Amino acid sequence: MGTGMPMTTPDSTRRAVLLTVDDDPGVSRAVARDLRRRYGERYRVVRAESGESALDALRQMKLRGDLVAVILADYRMPQMNGIEFLEQAMDVYPGARRILLTAYADTGAAIDAINVVDLDHYLLKPWDPPEEKLYPVVDDLLESWLASDHRPVPETKVVGHRWSARSSGVREFLARNQIPYRWYLSDQSEGRRLLDAAGHDGMRLPLVIAPGGEVLVEPSDQDLAAQVGLATTPAEEFYDLVVIGAGPAGLGAAVYGASEGLNTVLVERTATGGQAGQSARIENYLGFPDGVSGAQLTDRARRQATRFGAELLTACEVTGLEVSGPARTVRFADGSSVSAQSVILTTGVAYRLLDVPGLAELTGRGIYYGSALTEAAGCEGQDVYIVGGANSAGQAAVYLSRGAKSVTLLVRGPSLEASMSHYLIQQIAAIPTIRVRTATVVDAAHGDDHLEGLTLRDTANGGTEMVDAQRLFVFIGAAPRTEWLEGVVARDAHGFVLTGPDLAAEGERPPGWEPDRPPYHLETSIPGVFAAGDVRSESAKRVASAVGEGAMAVMLVHRYLEGL
Repeated sequence: MGTGMPMTTPDSTRRAVLLTVDDDPGVSRAVARDLRRRYGERYRVVRAESGESALDALRQMKLRGDLVAVILADYRMPQMNGIEFLEQAMDVYPGARRILLTAYADTGAAIDAINVVDLDHYLLKPWDPPEEKLYPVVDDLLESWLASDHRPVPETKVVGHRWSARSSGVREFLARNQIPYRWYLSDQSEGRRLLDAAGHDGMRLPLVIAPGGEVLVEPSDQDLAAQVGLATTPAEEFYDLVVIGAGPAGLGAAVYGASEGLNTVLVERTATGGQAGQSARIENYLGFPDGVSGAQLTDRARRQATRFGAELLTACEVTGLEVSGPARTVRFADGSSVSAQSVILTTGVAYRLLDVPGLAELTGRGIYYGSALTEAAGCEGQDVYIVGGANSAGQAAVYLSRGAKSVTLLVRGPSLEASMSHYLIQQIAAIPTIRVRTATVVDAAHGDDHLEGLTLRDTANGGTEMVDAQRLFVFIGAAPRTEWLEGVVARDAHGFVLTGPDLAAEGERPPGWEPDRPPYHLETSIPGVFAAGDVRSESAKRVASAVGEGAMAVMLVHRYLEGL
């Protein structure tokens, strides 16, 4: 986050530009005035009143060799809106940080822009006072820009099929890991040109072309991560703390662990953020009265953790945990391992699979578990179905309703009240394109190479109905990812990790417990191994509580280490 204090700028960036674009002259002048007041001594503030004139200015600056650090663009501009302008501005200055100025009514467009133009932030108008709403955002982005390589970086290109499950998986992996990419359909002209250039017949997709020109065919997440510059192997053999899982609890643990001097490594199987990172909008998280997308919250937390010195490993699947004296060794699927004095388990939960005929064959081909935000654009003008009645399903319904023709929530229970937050229920009730069908389940999915229809069953009377459908998103509860802990760490009947007082009756110690003390509150049946967030038995299943447990676990790690 920004410090709120002016930053020292190297001489090499004194000519760097802050560009603001707004078709309203008054707003344009106000933005430029506020920027000059704080940054005018170190940056050149340039303003434009249309997307075309701003692009012309960018091209001229490019020819002169000027650097552009931050671009602020208003969303509602005639001829070329802010998203269209930023998409073209990326081609000229891909390294510039991008902010979209938007009214509250247009926040849906701002969320869409996160993937379309790799948006760094959206800012609601008015931003008064700038000391609270504008400057911290720009400070944060300038700090990020100063720490980066300012030279243009060619984007990763993905060529795939519209209904390819792996194509969808690759796009989701890149988007959630904040890797800019361009998506090309294999049956369209530019996609075919890229396939021809790579000498590929298009039979095996997706094809990924890395920024350096390297070609990967149907790459695994680990191959993809290594190719786009994400760390996949630990830099050291031994750490003070290994955090397994980079959801809110893991990110919280990494921030506090690293900031308090622990040599910390954060290990993630897919992408930072967990299920929260896939949320289109979180509106009940403390400190964000206007809401925040899961991607934004995750990106801030990830950058905060790495700034404090935490090491982040991506696409690393953990398969085992071993205890050898004071060392706790974490083993990975590729046969490698890393050891530490302490471990915090923050692996979260995975969406349960919907076991009905036809679903497995069409998963990734119109049927998706979780939000799958990269697929949202494909829902434009379509009838979308969502299975689930909890907050994740409600957030997805609100988000997808902005572009879909209709959104139908299929809820097994009699109402939403028992499982969904009140504020979401009110939002859903106010959106005319969202329909809630209670006492309804999916009995079957139909389609050849992609989803074409669903069989729905009314659990109250047993009647069935066939409906046309091209997109189905499933949120039917969650199961912990703890199979790899079988026989090592005590778990409850559902696989959630037992900690602290839940391990044994009051006054007793867990079986095999050696230390001359009871387990700490978040400590598992293995001393020095802790659990936080959704993976923990009886956890609150909320983002705020997960972050808090991650921080608390680090405090308990300190107590454990002091006793060694």
